[in-house]
Amino acid sequence: MASVTLEHIKKEYENHVVAVHDFNLRIRDKEFIVFVGPSGCGKSTTLRMVAGLEDISGGTLKIGDRVVNDVEPKDRDIAMVFQNYALYPHITVYENMAFSLRIRKMNNEEIHKRVCQAAEILGITEYLGRKPKQLSGGQRQRVAIGRAIVREPQVFLMDEPLSNLDAKLRNQMRAEIILLRKRIDTTFIYVTHDQTEAMTLGDRIVVMKDGYIQQVGTPQQVFDTPKNLFVAGFIGSPQMNFIKAKLQENAGKYAVDVLGIHVPLDEEPCAVLKQKHITSQDIIMGVRPEHTAVSFEKGPNTIRSKIQVVEMMGSELHMHLTTDSGDSIILRLPTIDLTREQRASLKSGNELYFTFPSKVIHIFDPKTEMSLLYNENEDDQ
Repeated sequence: MASVTLEHIKKEYENHVVAVHDFNLRIRDKEFIVFVGPSGCGKSTTLRMVAGLEDISGGTLKIGDRVVNDVEPKDRDIAMVFQNYALYPHITVYENMAFSLRIRKMNNEEIHKRVCQAAEILGITEYLGRKPKQLSGGQRQRVAIGRAIVREPQVFLMDEPLSNLDAKLRNQMRAEIILLRKRIDTTFIYVTHDQTEAMTLGDRIVVMKDGYIQQVGTPQQVFDTPKNLFVAGFIGSPQMNFIKAKLQENAGKYAVDVLGIHVPLDEEPCAVLKQKHITSQDIIMGVRPEHTAVSFEKGPNTIRSKIQVVEMMGSELHMHLTTDSGDSIILRLPTIDLTREQRASLKSGNELYFTFPSKVIHIFDPKTEMSLLYNENEDDQ
């Protein structure tokens, strides 16, 4: 087992396009870490540099205490699971899983033992005699994972392994990967563009954009205290609402004026803002769709809006609203909390009122797009 350390890693192509900028991260032994971000953010390129499939333009890469910048992929003691399974179609599942061990000239008894153990862990023992074309997508992905398990590597690398599966199977495989991690207990680096996968699988997640790390932290840290507007908007579904507002400071006390209401901030955010010497200024206020309180009648400090679209999601409604000032807002409303009459009133064109408690407000600088409430001591790289 091993840690993985990336120090000032950079990837620049011949046309001077930089895919990864000054990437610094220490992945702990037996940690499950997830690189997440939109397409083109550099997450797969970073993974491929760890695997040795991409040359490193600058910086130092260590697996354990060994610098592996110039070490061949086969000598790095890693195993990689690809998005497209990469199975040999002309040989059986058993031989696909055994292939890398045969290349190492391992004896047949040990090969058989490892293949059977991995097949049992993944529930594919009955498929060992079949060829990949006879398997479903989920079964093929299990075989690809099994082929990696038998190598007993120091580090598992997974590049969007579930993206080719349908939603139901993706959920099932996600749960199986969580159970698999508990059984084999090694270091995982997992790449995905799906923030749900990132939040459910990772001990820590690395949010990337345009080749730069935006934030590193536990899923809860990144969700509760996003470092900037990009992270706040990328993590969470539906994404956080952003509204232009005014931060008011008076003798060390702070409040937000937004959409015609005045919201005094709690003691904790006030302390952070005071420590940073923040004064009254224009801000972008963020609030998550699930952190709003809905009212069917006007009340103190409520915001009037008009319903544009209602999305029925089963256990909850996603309400698309427009305020009197023209701002678009999305609210998440649990259906279990609604009476039949209330549900019937939630139609396009009808009025709805909402507000939010101060403890759920996020505050961003409109120029830098950084959170004014983020504590730099929370950085975890």
